[in-house]
Formats: sequence, structure tokens, C-alpha cells
Amino acid sequence: MATQKELRRLRIRRNIRSKVVGSPEKPRLSVFRSNTTIYAQLIDDATGKTLASASSTELAKGKSANITTAKEVGKKVAEIALSSGISAVVFDRGGYLYHGKVKALAEGAREGGLKF
Repeated sequence: MATQKELRRLRIRRNIRSKVVGSPEKPRLSVFRSNTTIYAQLIDDATGKTLASASSTELAKGKSANITTAKEVGKKVAEIALSSGISAVVFDRGGYLYHGKVKALAEGAREGGLKF
């Protein structure tokens, strides 16, 4: 059973997804955060395919994700995107507050060269 906090996040996420749509030229940078890890994906919503992804499990083996790890994940997904020819994205925070790990991931992606 989902808690009130999870239901609130899912409601916010649904509202964000109704407005944020990724295309092949400008894919959606989707963020998922758990208690221990953080994931980022570049998604083309027209075809429903993931173009690139990065996670804290790849970078910090055995460690819990923190703000510095989240920033590294953002830089890693930006590096993969730029090598694929993608320079601009739309940011989907996934219903999470733009604060802490989510903000660090976004800043890392910007530092890596993505525009949003």
C-alpha cells in the first residue's frame, strides 16, 4: 500500500508528465531517486525508447548515493548524450522537489554540457 507521501509524489509526477514531453531532437531527462540510488534516463517519448542512462550504482559501487554522486551521474548522462549528438533536453524531476540530489543531478548535467 502506498503512503500519503508516495501518492502525493505520484500525483505531482502525473501532472508534470502531462506537460513535459521528449522528442528525438530534445529528449526528456527523467530522474528517479530511491533512498540509496539515483537514476537518470534520456527518453524519446515519440518512440518510447531510452536513448541514454546513468545511475549511481554504476559510479559508486556499494555506496549510497549522496549529492556528489548525483552530480557525477548528471555529468555522466551529459557525456553519453553529447557523444550521441544530443545537446538539449527537457527536465523531468519525477515528482521530487528540485532540491538536494535532484538539483545536484541537474547541475551536473548542465556542467556536462546539456542545455535545459
